[in-house]
Amino acid sequence: MNMKVKIGGVEFKNPVMTASGTFGSGAEYSEFVDLNKLGAVVTKGVADVPWPGNPTPRIAEVHSGMMNAIGLQNPGVEVFCKRDIPYLQQFDTKVIVNVCGHAPEEYLAVVERLAQEPVDMLEINISCPNVNANFLAFGQDPKHVEELTAQIKKIAKQPVIMKLTPNVTDIAEIAKAAEAGGADAVSLINTLTGMKIDVNRRTFALANKTGGVSGPCVKPIAVRMVYQAAQAVKIPVIGMGGIQNAEDALEFILAGACAVAVGTANFINPYATLEIIDGIRDYMEKNQIEDIYELIGAVK
Repeated sequence: MNMKVKIGGVEFKNPVMTASGTFGSGAEYSEFVDLNKLGAVVTKGVADVPWPGNPTPRIAEVHSGMMNAIGLQNPGVEVFCKRDIPYLQQFDTKVIVNVCGHAPEEYLAVVERLAQEPVDMLEINISCPNVNANFLAFGQDPKHVEELTAQIKKIAKQPVIMKLTPNVTDIAEIAKAAEAGGADAVSLINTLTGMKIDVNRRTFALANKTGGVSGPCVKPIAVRMVYQAAQAVKIPVIGMGGIQNAEDALEFILAGACAVAVGTANFINPYATLEIIDGIRDYMEKNQIEDIYELIGAVK
């Protein structure tokens, strides 16, 4: 039975990876999860210089999910290269580095720095606020998406995944723009923008006022957007958004995702990724499916 998938010329032993920002760079989870069993570890966002992130409180629970306004806190690419890449090199799994920035030159600096490093793919977080466009996210404007993708592809030594924001009117248009810019794959969805107010304190639950909503409550929206993106482009689509178990993962695969990323579920159940891998295998055995590709995009 084949569970291997190929994305941008890179072969993954199975279609299950971690979602950026929910798994650190693997070390925090390694006592629960055998990283060798994962299709890939997707790291937390890495910037050209250390980012302090947003003021606290920056996490809140909501019905069937959570909100975060961490603000992509990270130690910067130099610390990441010295500390996290050597750690991940010990494991037989693919390494995908999530890259963030406030301006094109910040993204490009990280991509250039990672060119010589032993990482398998880059995932470009275009939900970052663009300082050059009044803090509108890069990923909300198809023209910006295509331009930034093309700039990154010019200098990247690894295949490039563009991570799409769902906070747009037409996700298919954004996915096509990434493809036109030369992206090797797209991943979606990133978090949806939300707000929570504490009625007892009569103030915002997050210091940032708004935050990214994730977890089971976003899954139907994510499945719809993954389906639309998969219909619109020829490049592989990586699906995420509220995946808790194998059944959720299979929904995304049937909608057209070649691989899935597990995020918020890691906080509730650190074994989630491994259980999902086993669950997909059980489903394939039970339904006598020889190759995962029989399931990818099977629902038209």
